[in-house]
Amino acid sequence: MSHLLPLIVALPLMGAAVLVAAGRRLPRIAADSIGCTVAVATAGLAMALLINASPNAVEWVGGWHPKGGESVGIVLVGDVPGVGLAALVSVLVVAVLVYSWRYFDEPPHRHAGSFPALVLLFQAGMCGFALTGDLFNAFVFFELMSVVAYALTGYRVEEAKAVQGALTFGVINSLGAYTTLTGIVLLYARTGELGMRQIGQRLAAHGGPDALTLCAFVLVLTGLLTKAAAVPFHFWLPDAHAVAPTPVCMLLSGIMVELGAYGVWRVYHTIFAGPGGIPAPDAERALVTLGVLTALIGAVMCWQQRHVKRLLAYSTVAHTGLFLIGIGLLRPEATGGIAVYILGHAGAKAALFACVGILLDRYESVDEHELFSRAKELRWVGVLFATGALALSGLPPFGTGLGKAVTEEAAGGLLAVVFVAVSAVTAGAVLRVAARVFLGAGKRPEAEPAHETKGEDEEPETKGRIGRVPMTMTAVPTALLVGAFAAGLTPWLATSVGDAFGAHRAPHWTPAGTILGCVSAALAVGLAAAAVHGPTRQEARWTTPLRRMHSGHIGDYVVWLLAGTTLIGALSLPGILTG
Repeated sequence: MSHLLPLIVALPLMGAAVLVAAGRRLPRIAADSIGCTVAVATAGLAMALLINASPNAVEWVGGWHPKGGESVGIVLVGDVPGVGLAALVSVLVVAVLVYSWRYFDEPPHRHAGSFPALVLLFQAGMCGFALTGDLFNAFVFFELMSVVAYALTGYRVEEAKAVQGALTFGVINSLGAYTTLTGIVLLYARTGELGMRQIGQRLAAHGGPDALTLCAFVLVLTGLLTKAAAVPFHFWLPDAHAVAPTPVCMLLSGIMVELGAYGVWRVYHTIFAGPGGIPAPDAERALVTLGVLTALIGAVMCWQQRHVKRLLAYSTVAHTGLFLIGIGLLRPEATGGIAVYILGHAGAKAALFACVGILLDRYESVDEHELFSRAKELRWVGVLFATGALALSGLPPFGTGLGKAVTEEAAGGLLAVVFVAVSAVTAGAVLRVAARVFLGAGKRPEAEPAHETKGEDEEPETKGRIGRVPMTMTAVPTALLVGAFAAGLTPWLATSVGDAFGAHRAPHWTPAGTILGCVSAALAVGLAAAAVHGPTRQEARWTTPLRRMHSGHIGDYVVWLLAGTTLIGALSLPGILTG
C-alpha cells in the first residue's frame, strides 16, 4: 500500500486548492465542511496505512527511482514513526477545524475558505515532513509548513501585535532554515546524495568524522532545534502564541514543535549515527545538555507568566527540553518513551489551548489576574483545564505519564529528577491558573512588575463575545484529553511503539514510574496551592536576567540563535578532535 503514501500529502493540498479556487462563491458553512471532510479523509488514510507500516514501504513520487545507487527525486518512507506522526498531525487538524467551525468573523476582504485552506496547507507540509526520506525535501516541506504558520500566526492582520508576532516568528525561523539549507549543501558536496539513507551510507564509506561533517551536523540541527523551540532558539514561540488565534496555538504547541524534535531524531539516526557521522557520546552530550537547559529555563519562565497563552507556550518549551533529553540518550527504550510522551502531550496541550480560547471569547481576556474568579460558571471547562494540567504533570495513567515514566527509567539519576521537577512546575503553573480563574481560590493577585506581559483587553476571536459556549468548543478538548488518557492504557499502541524503535520491551508501567508520576502530580498540586494561598508572589531577583533575555527584540534573538549554533558545535567537537 506504499503507493498511497503521496495521497497523505496530496489530499490536503487539493482540498486547499479547491477552497482557494472557489473563493468568495463558497458560503462559510460549505468552506468549513470541505475543510473538515478533507482532513478526516487524510486522517483515515494515514491510520489505515499505519496498520501496514514498515521501513521497507518506500514510494518514489513521479516514477523517479535510484539508478546505479544514486537517487534524485521525492521519496516517502512509510515506517511507523513517520506514518504515525502523519496520523497524529491529521487527527489534530481535524480537531482544530471542528473547534474552529464558523469561528472567525472574517473581514470583507477575506473569503470564507481562507482559514481552512491555510490549515490544510499546514497539514500537507507537516505530513510531508513526517514521511519524507529525502533531506532536501524535508527542508522544503518544513518551509511550506513554516510559511503557512507565519500566515496563520498573523491571521488577524488588522492587529499590529499579530503582525509583530508573525514577523518575529518568520525572521527567526527563516534564519534557522538558512542554516539547515547550508548544512544540506555541505552534505551534498561531500556525498552527492540527498536521500537520508544514502547520505548516511556515503558518510560511513568516507571514513571517520571530520570538520565538514561537524559543520553540517551543527547547521542542520540549528534549523530543526529552532522549529522545536529549544533554548536558545525558543524566543519566537511565546511571542507567536501570544498573538496567534487559539486554533493555531493548538497546532503550534500540539504538533509543530514536536516535528522539530522528530526531525532531530530522524536526521541523527539516519545520517549521522554511522561511523562517518558524529560519535554517539558527542551527540548525546549536545542533545542532553540542550535538553536540560531548555527544560529548566522553560519551566522557570512558565511559572513567572500571568498571560495564560504565554504560560502554556513556555510549558511547551519546557516539555520540548524533556523530549530532547529522551532523544539524546540514544537508547531505543528512551526514544519509545518519548514517542508515547509526545502522543499524550499533543492531546493535553491542544486541549488546554482550546479551553483558553473559550476564556478569551467569553471574557475578552487571557490574563490570570484579570480573570480571577470570573469563570466559576464554566464548570466543565474548569474540569478540562485541571485535567490537562494533571496530564502535563505525568499523572498515571495518561500517555504523558507512561512516556515520562519509561524515559525516566532509561535516564535515571539526576535526569529523572529533572523530569519530575519540570513536570511539577509546569503543571503547577497551569493548576494555579485553574484554581484562581475557575474557583476564585485565594486572594486576588496584586499588581506585577511593569515588564510583566498581561493578557487583558483582548479582542474575542469569535463573532463577538460568546454567551453559551458552543458544543464543538467543549467537545474537542474533551475528546483530546480522552485520547491522551487512552494513550497510556492501550497495550497494542505501546507494543507498536516499542517495535518501531527497536526497544527490547514495549513501554509499560512499572511501580517506580507510577510512583514518580504520582509524586510529580502531588508536587504540582502543592506548588499551585502554595502560590494561591501563600504570600503574594514577588519577583525573584535571580530570574530578572532570564526575563531580560526575552526582550522581544529580533536583534537580540538573532544573537542568541548564533550563540546556540556555537554551543552545539562546542558540545559536539571533542570526538572530532580526538578522531
